[in-house]
Amino acid sequence: MTARGSQVVAISVAEVDWIAEISSNHNGEIERAKELIDSVADAGFTSVKFQLFQVKKLFSPEALSSKPYLLDREKWELPTEFIPTLSQKARDRGLKFGITPFFLEGVSATAPYVDFFKIASYELLWVDLLREVAKSGKPIVLSTGMATMEEVSESVSVLKSAGARDIRVLHCVSEYPATLNQSNLSAIKSLRENLDLAIGWSDHTNDVALVRRAVLRWGASTVELHVDLDSNGYEFDQGHCWLLPDANLLIDEIAEGEVWDGNGAKAPTPAELDEREWRADPIDGLRPISALRSRI
Repeated sequence: MTARGSQVVAISVAEVDWIAEISSNHNGEIERAKELIDSVADAGFTSVKFQLFQVKKLFSPEALSSKPYLLDREKWELPTEFIPTLSQKARDRGLKFGITPFFLEGVSATAPYVDFFKIASYELLWVDLLREVAKSGKPIVLSTGMATMEEVSESVSVLKSAGARDIRVLHCVSEYPATLNQSNLSAIKSLRENLDLAIGWSDHTNDVALVRRAVLRWGASTVELHVDLDSNGYEFDQGHCWLLPDANLLIDEIAEGEVWDGNGAKAPTPAELDEREWRADPIDGLRPISALRSRI
């Protein structure tokens, strides 16, 4: 559903693109990554996404010198040679396959295998990366944690000027885990009104009620959840990742919620038809109605 002013306009929950963000929870193991893809498909996701970074290309020499523990994240890297296999695995399971590239060469290296690219919030200002991704011709998901509306608008403008035609924007909060009172879900409405694009939510809260509200109140048409297989993924301890059974319950609950909404007509449900005759009779106020009394 889409929020406009104080009104909420319904859209089909079936249209929501549920992106499973694997992050580094593959632990550098291709069999674990493939198992994650299978579990993601079984949980009801429609897309799966991996991050492609190299720590020595991600951080400046000054950052690596002052924070040498960052080099420990080299074990979090996804080997580029995994990507063709993982792409095929995802497509075999009916999932769209995406990559978040964190270095320029990663775009051309993965473009033949992806259905979409994502720009991470931390890379939103990097014009060269925006242009490189746009030139690929692939659909783009743009995450906007920490950004101002002006920064988001400028990034979208760069993407469009470089040839991007299919852009989705995700509101998110770059805190791990993100606190509920910082979520500012109504920014989904502001982004939609300012950009005239499809807007979604990238979740770092791991909270069922908040994600439900992002979809059912604010009309997030794309939802990204960071997921893990068994709580042993490299990123799980940060507190923002969903275990797949919990994600499955969330996706099913939101889909069921649309069924609960019904068709809007105020009329007795099939389950109520027999009970109608047990209402108080309008003449004497006694139950059941007089027409039924002779038959009981």
